[in-house]
Amino acid sequence: MRAGIIAAGLGERLRRAGITTPKPLLAIGGEPLIARAIATVRTAGATSVACIVNAETDQVRRFLAETDFGVPVHVVQRTTASSAESFLALRPLLDGAPFLLSTVDAVIAPAAVAALVRAATAHRDAAGVLGVTTVVDDEKPLWAELGADDRIVTLGDAARARHVTAGVYFLKPLVYSLADAYGAGSWSAFRRVLCALLEHGHVLYGYDVGPSVDVDRPEDVAAAERLLGLTGRAG
Repeated sequence: MRAGIIAAGLGERLRRAGITTPKPLLAIGGEPLIARAIATVRTAGATSVACIVNAETDQVRRFLAETDFGVPVHVVQRTTASSAESFLALRPLLDGAPFLLSTVDAVIAPAAVAALVRAATAHRDAAGVLGVTTVVDDEKPLWAELGADDRIVTLGDAARARHVTAGVYFLKPLVYSLADAYGAGSWSAFRRVLCALLEHGHVLYGYDVGPSVDVDRPEDVAAAERLLGLTGRAG
């Protein structure tokens, strides 16, 4: 299984708080976010990983090139205008087979991501299975309404939903074919990709991955460490 990691954001909220470390290299329990993301998708069964990082600094690309993660890591270095553009830039490395996708700042228990992949293989009718959570940690969450069978009924309707997406997704390659139908530049954010799948009648399921932390602010580091049980450990 291939995996992709979107890590091209600029971490603007962290910068405003005085943190100059590139977000993918921000340490959680002594380990950079991007290293944790790669370890998580590897635990879930990824045999190769594609990462997109921004071109503003070379630090992240060098870290990925110089570190042995136990699986091949392919890097696209490009500053993009949106998460959707980052996702589309990974197409040459992900298209052709089902794949796991994660944002670099989504901290989720690795066992929960592995369970999501196992659950996704049981949904043969699905264009994708989205990791969801009832813990709302994002300033602009994407709400996901789940039916009795965990099939996603609506996306974006906060009045009807209990879950929000958690930043990890198992997707079929048809999502990239949908991009061809829409045309380049049609999506302003990755969430629009997911909504387009639903709007075109494709089946999506949600899988509750439990608590998750979207690392955007300095205080999110401690929250992520608590989630992973790292509080009080050295390193």
